[in-house]
Amino acid sequence: MMIRRKSPPAIVPGIDLPEITPAAPARPGLVRVEGTTKTALETGRNRLAFAGGVFLLLFATVAGRLVEVSFNSGAERVARAAPLAELPMKTVRADITDRNGILLATNLPTVDLFVDARIVREPEKVARDLKAIIPELDVPRTLERLKSGQGFVYLHRHLTPAQQFAVNRLGVPALGFEDGELRVYPQGGLFAHIVGKTDIDNRGIIGVERRFNDQLKAGQPVRLSLDLRVQTAATAALQDGINTFKADGGAAVVQDVRTGEVIAMVSLPDFDPNRTETMNDDTMFNRATLGVYEMGSVFKVFNTAIGLDSGKIQVDNRYDSAPVKIGKYTIHDIHAFKSQISVPEILIHSSNAGSARMAMEFGGEVQKGYLDRLGLTRSSDFELPEIGSPQVPPTPWGQVTVATVAFGHGISVSPLQVATATSAVVNGGIFHPATLIAHEPGQAVAGQRVVSERTSQLMRRLMRMVVTEGSGKKADVAGYRVAGKTGTAEKVVGGKYSRTAVLSSFLATFPADNPRYTVLVTLDNPKGLPSTYNFTTAGWNATPTAGKVIAAIAPMLEVSPSVDPFQAADPKSGPLMVASMKGD
Repeated sequence: MMIRRKSPPAIVPGIDLPEITPAAPARPGLVRVEGTTKTALETGRNRLAFAGGVFLLLFATVAGRLVEVSFNSGAERVARAAPLAELPMKTVRADITDRNGILLATNLPTVDLFVDARIVREPEKVARDLKAIIPELDVPRTLERLKSGQGFVYLHRHLTPAQQFAVNRLGVPALGFEDGELRVYPQGGLFAHIVGKTDIDNRGIIGVERRFNDQLKAGQPVRLSLDLRVQTAATAALQDGINTFKADGGAAVVQDVRTGEVIAMVSLPDFDPNRTETMNDDTMFNRATLGVYEMGSVFKVFNTAIGLDSGKIQVDNRYDSAPVKIGKYTIHDIHAFKSQISVPEILIHSSNAGSARMAMEFGGEVQKGYLDRLGLTRSSDFELPEIGSPQVPPTPWGQVTVATVAFGHGISVSPLQVATATSAVVNGGIFHPATLIAHEPGQAVAGQRVVSERTSQLMRRLMRMVVTEGSGKKADVAGYRVAGKTGTAEKVVGGKYSRTAVLSSFLATFPADNPRYTVLVTLDNPKGLPSTYNFTTAGWNATPTAGKVIAAIAPMLEVSPSVDPFQAADPKSGPLMVASMKGD
């Protein structure tokens, strides 16, 4: 076999060929790049290295700072920092609820319309356009604000979403919106005199809103002792009484005798805090706390309790029923009585002369001392700004004052004060100040003894007899053992007592044998009707109204009906009752 060798290249005469150096063997994957491409790649590589170095430096700086913060003492730095509590924080006004957590006052998010008057154009047109969107807008006042030249001026508060949308569509750059909150009252006027109202800047101006303004602004809710169900029932019954007897107004109070908590408090007429047009001097006047009145014969409850508790009067004492003459004054009764009248009969049949003689027996110093302890001679320490000051005769009390105060004339107090004093008389003798703040279940409630347990028991029995045998019969709700006292006081008109304008009241507690609640109903100037034989006295109007209140609220308050333990089998229960009281 022949092997052919490759011949060397031919040498061409006249041409010098360069010496050829053998190249190094190429490594797999390596590409040799020359020229412009090589330069571009090297530039990119350098830039990438620089960027990486910068990021590495930044990372090292952050890491070093973290190490410094971790290991250095931060006490000095923390001390210099503002406490969280001192930092400005926007809080929403807190809710007000009833004792069961039902909303009585809360906030809704809203927007306020403002203008930068420095850049507004065509203010007259803007004012007209806004009026078409917001009907209640005052055009002259709005135009004045649009031309004020100020950088920020409110034009209207609390726009509805539809109004905000319509204003936006106007396309006026000078107009803007600010987040706000609108205070609303879901129950309307039901709690108006208690909860109160805020102004346009959400500051409390009346009622609980004003009394607890700082707490509510700080976002701390207020839970009241009121019960929506009881308030609703009491309001309906009182309004029915006002309508039926054509009264000018009225008030009702329901109070827990064991704690002083006010469960319901109504003043009519009232107002709707959501609608400013319903607010005027008459509707905003709280007749239950701000109004002070001569309450009439309901004061005989206190007069009788004072006599019995002081030991100056015994339950079987008897008094002359003839008119009482003190100087130029004569105190007499509407109805004639037999010549001698007993202590129970004085209360049951409401004898002014008998009450006056009792009071004159124990005297003014004793009388005023008890009324002081019962909270009837000073303003109530109650959680509302709208509190009336009692009108109390100057001391020392002479015989005329002592005699007239005995049956509720010559001294003016609020219905709330009367209800609270009565709670103390019937609950075993302990005075608990009235309160609007709900107590926690089982919470101990401080109190001050004002009458003995024995006196309290006697008074419950005597007040029960007023309902079963006296002027309070129309409040006798079957099964609930209502005890009470009527009161009719002539109002002062033109500086003189009027025989036609009266304040009628019924003061009640139930159940009589173990009281849980006090109820007071007043009607301002009720009218005589054919059904009342034209009488305007409390037994015909305030008493049946109070009976309706009790019948409605007793089941809500879980008071079970039962047999009256005070009722004797003998129909002539009065003497038997007195005999049993003497043995207590």
